[in-house]
Amino acid sequence: MIAIIKYKAGNIASVSNALDRLGAYYFFAETPQELESARAVIFPGVGHAASAMESLKELGVDTWLKQTTKPVLGICVGMQLLYEGSTEGNTEGLGIIPGKLQKFDSTVDKVPHMGWNNVERNSDHHLMKGIDENKHLYFVHSYYAPLTEHAIASCNYINPFTAAVVKDNFMGVQFHPEKSGNVGSMVLQNFLDLVYSNEKVQTKSI
Repeated sequence: MIAIIKYKAGNIASVSNALDRLGAYYFFAETPQELESARAVIFPGVGHAASAMESLKELGVDTWLKQTTKPVLGICVGMQLLYEGSTEGNTEGLGIIPGKLQKFDSTVDKVPHMGWNNVERNSDHHLMKGIDENKHLYFVHSYYAPLTEHAIASCNYINPFTAAVVKDNFMGVQFHPEKSGNVGSMVLQNFLDLVYSNEKVQTKSI
């Protein structure tokens, strides 16, 4: 079963609705003990990076995330906190993925980057299977992750940035798959397929 981290910065309603549409089993988890019982974890996030990180620390979830070998999917701020840090509030991240997030230059274009954009795949990783440049995903963010060897997809707004990232068992997407219609559902289904790759994907009866 999939655990959705429930904390102050988690956009859990839209994520759970998206999983409902896919018929996936999930539950909300607030403690390391609850997360440990899951097969995999979705780490959503909206808002300010510093307050999101503080909420994780209050629950003790930050330490658990650094140590887990379970598949983890970070979404938006959830992805951003997987990095070493962010200039947003000079936030120290989990340090799982190398790199530091920077703010888009508002003298060049509007910030935040908000709306639909396409992405370019630069890896055959299954998370982005079926997502090509003709498909669009929904973004809302003011800070961006640099392009590194761990980026499996990139996007360009003001400057190129990481749209999807993978390092070991950790995956992250800057866009909101739960708000990206059928294309976003494909990304979430790809994650489920990875989690249950050795057996039939566990789904609810519909």
